[in-house]
Amino acid sequence: MNRQPMNRLATDGAMTRDTPRGPSREEGLPGLVADWGSDQRVFKQVPWGKAMMWLFLLSDIFIFACLLVSYMTVRITSTDPWPDTSEVFALEMGGQHVPLLLIAIMTFVLISSSGTMALAVKYGYERNRWATALLLILTALLGATFVGMQAFEWTKLIQEGARPWGNPWGAAQFGASFFLITGFHGTHVSFGVLFLLIMTVKVARGSLDKQRPGFLTGRKGRYEMVETLGLYWHFVDLVWVFIFAFFYLW
Repeated sequence: MNRQPMNRLATDGAMTRDTPRGPSREEGLPGLVADWGSDQRVFKQVPWGKAMMWLFLLSDIFIFACLLVSYMTVRITSTDPWPDTSEVFALEMGGQHVPLLLIAIMTFVLISSSGTMALAVKYGYERNRWATALLLILTALLGATFVGMQAFEWTKLIQEGARPWGNPWGAAQFGASFFLITGFHGTHVSFGVLFLLIMTVKVARGSLDKQRPGFLTGRKGRYEMVETLGLYWHFVDLVWVFIFAFFYLW
């Protein structure tokens, strides 16, 4: 008579011991706080390299934001007339001044590189090694073209008298703002081009398919390294959009 309940109790005890329990979830605001307060839940299955890249980009956002806000503050409070950027950055074409022609071409080149970088990430996850390498080198060439045009822009303005402490067109703070903001961004692009070239070599020789030690070489099949590099490159492109809007168009 008592045999069946005892077996049932034993079975329930075995199920209690063997059945894994899921994490207890609270409802409402306490549950939301508990979820976001747990690193294991927030960053679960996220590669550490990608998480570190997001943290780096977050810190870089603060730096660029400080630079742009400082530039706007200096421009608004300047007692001297601010130089007309459409005239300062104009190029002569057929005997006429074309406002912001070089800047427009630079913007088009850099934005186009975001498209090639996105395709490189796509083919990387498809493990298409040669398509990924080709798109990475194309992205690097577009980035190098941007840096080259920026160097031409710097050379032109320096020859015309622009200095960090003054310029022939108006407020002295213009030169310091220009060289600091564009130089800091150009440094980011230059480092990005360098890492793109390194990643191109790694992808082309199969370092992401085969476990090979070396700089930027991940474990076997870890093509998310291309995506992590893509996050940096898209950030650099996005920052240039804000620089273009606030510095050149304002």
